[in-house]
Amino acid sequence: MREIVLDTETTGISVKEGHRIVEIGCIELDNLIPTKNKFHCYLNPERKVSEKAFEVHGYSDSFLSDKMKFKEVADDFLKFIKDKRLIIHNAEFDLSHLNNELKILGKEKIDNEIVDTLLLARNKFPGSQISLDALCKRYRIDNSKRVQHTALIDCDLLAKVYINLIDQKEPTLDFKNKEEEVSKLNTEKVIYSKKVIKPSPEELKNHQIYLKTSLKKNFY
Repeated sequence: MREIVLDTETTGISVKEGHRIVEIGCIELDNLIPTKNKFHCYLNPERKVSEKAFEVHGYSDSFLSDKMKFKEVADDFLKFIKDKRLIIHNAEFDLSHLNNELKILGKEKIDNEIVDTLLLARNKFPGSQISLDALCKRYRIDNSKRVQHTALIDCDLLAKVYINLIDQKEPTLDFKNKEEEVSKLNTEKVIYSKKVIKPSPEELKNHQIYLKTSLKKNFY
């Protein structure tokens, strides 16, 4: 099973206020193990970054001004995620922005299978903090590189959080197939090598003598 851990950064929270995407990060997982396949780009949002968003990710208007626009990367992005399950923390936010960008281009909404790790964590730890940082702390995942929110770093952390969430075997969700895949992966990576050594005729003869002697002693 190939999955995509996905994260975006934006100029602000709401698409209704005209906010746009400034960064997309994707990491591919193959049976829960990150592959070398990644998709990453900074984008010119064609509008100013809000002060609050700048505090979160640190991407200034000048930094983004010479970057590609979403329309220039849309096809490559859609090709990268095609037919793969998307793993997103707070999926509603990222999907609303991605679908808005696609709508602007007259393209269809994303219809991939979605796993929202925010919902997984909320069901698993009701009443607890379930931000990405909080989950990293819970699972003892080093997030020291996350000084600011950047898509690829967040994807890397989320991939580790996601694996931990699944390992907890959420009872309200069907992870049977996922666990079978992990089990199969573990067994496939183990290679057993046994060298068969046959006894010589003399060793067999001595063994027979030993057995007869041992039986007599035990009998008497």
